[in-house]
Amino acid sequence: MLYYLFDYLEREFNLAGAGLFQFITFRALLAAAVSVLIAIVFGRKIIDYLQKQQIGEIVRDLGLEGQMQKKGTPTMGGIIMILAIIVPVLLFSKLHNVYIILLLITTVWTGLIGFADDYIKVFKKNKDGLAGRFKIVGQVGLGLIVGSVLYFNSNVIVRDFDKELTPSNVTEILEKKQYTDHSSTITTIPFFKHNEFDYSKVIPFVPTWLIYILVATFIITAVSNGANMTDGLDGLAAGSSAIIGVVLAIFAYVSGNAIVSSYLDIMFIPNSGELVIFCLAFVGACIGFLWYNSYPAQVFMGDTGSLCLGGIIAVLALSLRKELMIPVMCGIFLVENLSVVLQVAYFKYTKKKYGEGKRIFKMAPLHHHYQKSNIPEPKIVSRFWITGILLAIITIATLKIR
Repeated sequence: MLYYLFDYLEREFNLAGAGLFQFITFRALLAAAVSVLIAIVFGRKIIDYLQKQQIGEIVRDLGLEGQMQKKGTPTMGGIIMILAIIVPVLLFSKLHNVYIILLLITTVWTGLIGFADDYIKVFKKNKDGLAGRFKIVGQVGLGLIVGSVLYFNSNVIVRDFDKELTPSNVTEILEKKQYTDHSSTITTIPFFKHNEFDYSKVIPFVPTWLIYILVATFIITAVSNGANMTDGLDGLAAGSSAIIGVVLAIFAYVSGNAIVSSYLDIMFIPNSGELVIFCLAFVGACIGFLWYNSYPAQVFMGDTGSLCLGGIIAVLALSLRKELMIPVMCGIFLVENLSVVLQVAYFKYTKKKYGEGKRIFKMAPLHHHYQKSNIPEPKIVSRFWITGILLAIITIATLKIR
């Protein structure tokens, strides 16, 4: 909204300083700062309200150290994060941008799924929350929307330039329109020299749109559930998501900048630079939430927050054509998910074969395994963050290492 206001003031009145709002970096930094402030200032009020309404965490005794002390801690704090994301994005981004619209829909959609799950747990006293099939239906519905928009929308394009861009010739090339815009199903494969992969070549006799929508749906479901699994220790999901958000902000900037993308020899995706604003609002929301969620937590995000975080990360990766980097970039989420799958599969296999189920880990998801190993919760979270930072560095390095 403020972008349009200052754009008008600059054009009509030549207001000094109004031109700053034309720069994505300036608006992105403002979005990050406002997001942190909203999370901290309004977060306190929301936590007080949740406490007043006795909206507390329901804890099952799993024999974990410090677990029962968390009983009654306010949950559904994901509302804080959603507010801290949406408000700065509405204030500082170009709201007609297709990627921004898609991310706003994703934020609200996944937030509502998580909210329904938390509501059933807290107010209906049903510890299982929203039935799994309804969660899947919600995630598949979002996948259909995201996949369809990214495939069919005419504003989702890739631009190929007729010759190599340099700072000296970029203006001339853009003015003379020496480029070709086209819809594309190409995405990025990390570490390969020719790092482009086209979904149209997966199964030649199956419609490409169907393949793409199925892939988008799978990625959204997997990443949102991975973030949900990771949300088990104070600050773990929020901190890990903030690290991923920084990586996505870098990808958004280089993919949306014609000169930088040409230098790095990566796809130039027109209008995707606007996602830097969303990414930094996302990072700011995570950091602001950590003000209250770091150990010992004063509030939990609940599924309202964790499903939302995962959904946003998945759609950002899809929009930037970096979804095949998710196993590295979101390695924490992947390992948490895999630990549960392996634990359940191995238990069922050994029970069927030997009559007694055996376990790979002391408890799954993986962070509980380390809790059972008597490692203090803050140390587990810190080490997961460090691992996340290392994975982030590797992911960013894929821009040059091929």
